[in-house]
Amino acid sequence: MRLPGAAGRVRAYGGQFLLLAVLTAVTALLITGVPRVADRLTGQGLTEYVAGQPAARRDVTYATAPTTFTTGDQVAAQAPQLAAIEDRMPDAVRDVIGQRWYVTQAVPGRLRGPTLSTDKGLIDLVLRGGTGLREAATLTGGRWPERGVTEAGAIEVALAEAVATGLGVRPGDRFRLSLLDPSGAPLESRPIELVGVWRPNDPGHGVWDALPSMLRLTPPEGDGDPFVAVAYTADAGVDAAAAVGWPVSFGWRYRIAPDRLAAGRLDALIAGIDGLERTRPASVTLTQGVDVPLRRFAASLAAARTLLAVIAAGLLATLAGLALLAARLAARRRRAEFHLIRARGGSTGDVLRRGLAESALVLPAAAGIGWLLAGLLPGAGASARWVLVAAVLATLLPPLAALAVGRRVAGRADLGGRSPALRLTVEVAVLGVAVLGAFLLRRRGLTPGSVDPLLVSVPVLLAVAAAVLALRAYPWPLRLLSRVTARARGSVAFLGTARAGRAASTGPLVVVVLAVATAAFCGVVATGIEAGRDTAAARAVPGDLLVDGERFAPDTAGELAALPGVRAVAPLLTVRAQRPYVDRAGRPAPIRELRVLMVDGDRFAEVARRAGVPVRVPGPLLGGGSTPLPALVSPTVAAELAGAGLADAEGRRPAWLDVQGNRLPLRVAATVDGFALVDREATRFVVLPWPSLPADAPHPLAPTGFVLAGPGADRAEVNRVATEGQRRYLRIGTVENGDRARPPQVTTRADVRAELGGSGVNGLLVFGFVLGAGGGAVLGLLGLAFAVLAGARSRGQVLSRLRTMGLSRRQWRGLLLVELTPLVLVSVLTGAVVGALLPLLLTPVLGLPAFTGGVTVRPAFEPGLVAGVSALALLALGFAITVEAVNNRRMRLGEVLRLGEES
Repeated sequence: MRLPGAAGRVRAYGGQFLLLAVLTAVTALLITGVPRVADRLTGQGLTEYVAGQPAARRDVTYATAPTTFTTGDQVAAQAPQLAAIEDRMPDAVRDVIGQRWYVTQAVPGRLRGPTLSTDKGLIDLVLRGGTGLREAATLTGGRWPERGVTEAGAIEVALAEAVATGLGVRPGDRFRLSLLDPSGAPLESRPIELVGVWRPNDPGHGVWDALPSMLRLTPPEGDGDPFVAVAYTADAGVDAAAAVGWPVSFGWRYRIAPDRLAAGRLDALIAGIDGLERTRPASVTLTQGVDVPLRRFAASLAAARTLLAVIAAGLLATLAGLALLAARLAARRRRAEFHLIRARGGSTGDVLRRGLAESALVLPAAAGIGWLLAGLLPGAGASARWVLVAAVLATLLPPLAALAVGRRVAGRADLGGRSPALRLTVEVAVLGVAVLGAFLLRRRGLTPGSVDPLLVSVPVLLAVAAAVLALRAYPWPLRLLSRVTARARGSVAFLGTARAGRAASTGPLVVVVLAVATAAFCGVVATGIEAGRDTAAARAVPGDLLVDGERFAPDTAGELAALPGVRAVAPLLTVRAQRPYVDRAGRPAPIRELRVLMVDGDRFAEVARRAGVPVRVPGPLLGGGSTPLPALVSPTVAAELAGAGLADAEGRRPAWLDVQGNRLPLRVAATVDGFALVDREATRFVVLPWPSLPADAPHPLAPTGFVLAGPGADRAEVNRVATEGQRRYLRIGTVENGDRARPPQVTTRADVRAELGGSGVNGLLVFGFVLGAGGGAVLGLLGLAFAVLAGARSRGQVLSRLRTMGLSRRQWRGLLLVELTPLVLVSVLTGAVVGALLPLLLTPVLGLPAFTGGVTVRPAFEPGLVAGVSALALLALGFAITVEAVNNRRMRLGEVLRLGEES
């Protein structure tokens, strides 16, 4: 065909080709743009997730054990290992190293001097040198230890300002540092001179993350233990200590740079970290926790990509269906033209070439425009291969549709209709493939890789199968309703239901069901993930605030309850590792250590109720603890107790636990897989009710934490009261020991919930859900417009004849409403039901617990989603009526009754 003739026909049918071009461009934009945006969001989420990890999970640390050397100059000899060790790392690990530090330090020695503060007791000092320390600090007094050793033989040191203030020392003070043996006798001794005091430029800088901290005094670990201070000295200072037999250790620390991480190389990086142990020097130990967050992110990313692939498959299938409908509708409008070509001797090839020449002028260019628009989106470039495939398929659609229409017999359309047997065969085949795919998916799960073809195709097949079933069942209730309305007065209801029962069009309704199912699937899964995160947050903090510390004075609970905004308080007692006994005398049982959690069940339930947290408190924990104490135990512990013949349900032979010096008997009241405040990974735990101890009990129980109800409580005030309560308990006589314990930690449920939903792949999830829900709703409305336009001409003829017979405009609108309402409701509701049921089928293989902290996601059709579907149905109905009204006005009903006009 000549190109000018094809261009003229494109101009003549510009609206039809414009619709096909828009659908092709959107398809190309989706194919190219979604991977680009997903790549950008994934990289951003990975960077933020790793950057938010503690230092121990971002550092790779090599260290030597403290070693005694016979000669000096050891510091300079070990410094080149910083580059040598990095060179031996796998490429994937070496490429993401950002900062690196070399540290050398001597073992702690006892510090003595006349100017030391007397209220701290014993003080140990660690001499530390290395790279990056001086550059990250600013002197506030004195000078840096340049030479390392003074002319008098004293080792020069500089202390952090906070440490010097706490010790009550200043530049120029002199001390004696002694190396002690296990009995406390001095082995070696060196003079020390404080020559400078400095302040860190940024306390959060990575150079200060080495332990023990240089920025503050480290409190004693137990009674009689010393405070620990760390001083900076030059290399010569450490060598001077090593020269007199002071054990010295060396460390090389490498920090992962979050901005150098790439999601595409995540698997290679994890494999490289696993291989670090094989490449480390023989005399060096390796410590790293980098693989833990990386593996968690990789699991979340795999689940998010799978979910996004399912959503994208639904949208692409909907777009393909719309393009097919648009091509069919355009070919039907030109049916007479194609019949005339065949009647004049034109061959099948002529029809194909004619249609191909027209579509080749428009659709490849539309695909290119979509690809170029996608290139403007942030993210890494995507391959154009699939865009080319989509462009070719879109270009072939119009000529193939023209060929299908042109091959039918001209004249009455019913002579060229499809065979009922063929339609039944196709429908049965679709149903069979959908059921088989669902069975195989549940049977084998996912295959390794980026996208599982079976997982992507099964939701589409199930939506199509559900649409086919709905179309088969759709006419029957309408025919029954039509018989009822035939006996009623008026013709509007009867004519509307009669036409609705015969007007169902297969193709458009399948597309509408697929689009709405995609939108509903996104809504249901998003709601399930949000509910799972709420459950995880409630399990971590079964109230509004959680206080965790060492031990608190008994009156702390009352003081917390008296704070403004606090509605209820429940004490908690946690023993992180305790081994059960066989009897009260303390004979050990053949059971490994387990975690003990003790709660006041009644007050705990009150806190949960007032905080609105869905935490169920089992009956054995309510009403106070009887003797033996009824215990909730994990299945693993229950099996071990049963094997040892202990803690039977009747309490004839209880097991015993030592809780803060009190021997408490227990019996197994119930076996539970988990409980609030117990980590999901924990498999060995016991939950006990708070016992009523007799007056002569050896030690009154001191809570180690509290859970509070009170969303308006001041977190700072809660922390203040908790800190004071812990200090009161730890005060012995007139000696204050409160600063030796770790400070209490106050955690809010809102913080835990925000952490679950604000990091990692959450941005990718939000993008996928918004894309699926919004795109599904818009494409569903467009598919509904095709369903209306498919029968617009025949419907226009009937309405025109009825108007000629006296049908009023109001009755015409009522007839239109009655005829289109079943079509809209069936398509929207079928799609919504399919979208709600798909998560129940796919949840076991989607890996959704990766987004909820391990909590199982249970999809549910929430009231909000029901309201959304109802609103969508009303919007779709109004949209369908508007499309029909505009189309009838455009066709001018009086002209559709011309002689010979086909229906």
